[in-house]
Amino acid sequence: MNLAFISHSSCKEHRMGAHHPECPERLNAIQDRMIASGMEMLVTHYDAPAATVEQLARVHDRDYIQSIFDAAPTAPDTLAWVDGDTAMNSHSLEAALHSAGAAILAVDLVMSDKHHTAFCCVRPPGHHAGRRSGSGFCIFNNVAIGAAYALDHYGLERIAIVDFDVHHGDGTEDIVKGDERILFCSSFQHPFYPGTGADTDAPNIINLPLPRLTDGTAFKAAVEAAWLPRLDAFTPQLIMISAGFDGHIEDDMAHFNLHTADYGWITRELHQLARKHCRERIVSCLEGGYTLSALGRCVSTHIDELIGHA
Repeated sequence: MNLAFISHSSCKEHRMGAHHPECPERLNAIQDRMIASGMEMLVTHYDAPAATVEQLARVHDRDYIQSIFDAAPTAPDTLAWVDGDTAMNSHSLEAALHSAGAAILAVDLVMSDKHHTAFCCVRPPGHHAGRRSGSGFCIFNNVAIGAAYALDHYGLERIAIVDFDVHHGDGTEDIVKGDERILFCSSFQHPFYPGTGADTDAPNIINLPLPRLTDGTAFKAAVEAAWLPRLDAFTPQLIMISAGFDGHIEDDMAHFNLHTADYGWITRELHQLARKHCRERIVSCLEGGYTLSALGRCVSTHIDELIGHA
C-alpha cells in the first residue's frame, strides 16, 4: 500500500519576506527530489482541505484563532507579524488552514485504511504554535490539531507524537502536557531556541535535550534509551510525527551533526512500532529543514521508510 502525500497550492504562496529561511522553495526541493529519486511513483497525491474553526479550537484558544483571522492581510505585498520570526502575507491564513487540514485528512486516510502512512508536505509548520500564541514560523499546530481530531472523531485512547526537529516542540508540549492519552517525545538541541523543555516533568512528556554537535551515534543511543521502550509500553493506536530535518549536518539553522541515514533510522524504528501496535498507522507532518538539498534528500528517505518494505 502506497503513501498518502498531502499538500495544497496555497502552501507555496505563503511568504514571510525576502530571504526568510522558511520559504516556498522548501516544498519545491522536496518535490524535485521525490521525482529524481523515483519516490513520486510510490505516493498518491491529495489536496488538503481547509481546517474549520471548530477543528482549530480543539487545541487553540478561540481568541487566538480570531486574532489570526483579524490580522491576516488582504492586500498583496503586505506582511502582518505574529511574532518577530513569523509573518503572514495575503495567502498565509489560507495556507495555515490547509496545513492544519492536511493533518486531519491524513488521520482520516490512515484510520480508514486507505493508506497505512501519510506525509503532510505543508507550510507553515506547526510545532511552536501553542494554545494562545504562534511563534517560530508556526501559526496553527498541525500535528496537535490532527491528534485532537483523532481522539475525538475516532475515539482513540493512545496517540504518540514524536518530534525530532532540532528545536523543542514547545507549542505541542503546551497543548498536550498532562493529557495521558498522548505520549509526546521531543528531541532538540539545548540550550537553543526556544529555550524550553529541559526541565519538563509531566509524565506524558519525554524530552531529549541534547548538546550542540550531537551526531547520529549519540542521537540513536538517546532514542533507544529514552523513547523506544516507553513508546513500546504505551502501545499507541496511532503514531504522529513532527518531522523536522534541521538537525542535518548541512543545515545552518542549528548545530547538530545528523545525516540523512539517521533520519531514515528513526523513521524505520517508528514504522516498526507502528506495525507492532497500530496497523502501521503513521501521520507525519513537515516541520523544519532549511538547507534545500539536504531537506529534499531527508524527506525522500523519510517517505521511503514510511512506505516500508516489510
